[in-house]
Amino acid sequence: MGSQRGMSLSPFIAVLLPALLVMIGLVVDGGAQAAAANRAERVAAAAARAASDDTAAARLAGGQLNVAHAITVAQQRVAAETGVSAQVSVQGGQILVRTKVVTATTLLNLIGINELTATGSAQAQLTADR
Repeated sequence: MGSQRGMSLSPFIAVLLPALLVMIGLVVDGGAQAAAANRAERVAAAAARAASDDTAAARLAGGQLNVAHAITVAQQRVAAETGVSAQVSVQGGQILVRTKVVTATTLLNLIGINELTATGSAQAQLTADR
């Protein structure tokens, strides 16, 4: 009879290899999602800041704020970034920007996860602090 030494190693490899690929996928694609979340936060902050800057002169002069224009400025700032979508609203004198970035997976698509979503949010004051 021949040696059966290699026969016991095959089931071990058959179980270990998929688990190892999933672990590597979590690291690689998890890192990509973390980068996407960072990008979503940066874009949201930039859009909120742009809207606040747009109303700065009116705030300093004590004039009427053009809230609709501030929302448009925030939306334009988000539209300048590819792959980022946003919801912009005004609540209580603050502009609120919520962004979403969807990133394709590299390795997790092997187990059926084709994309990961990252979100970000920021708010900025539109009215004068009193």
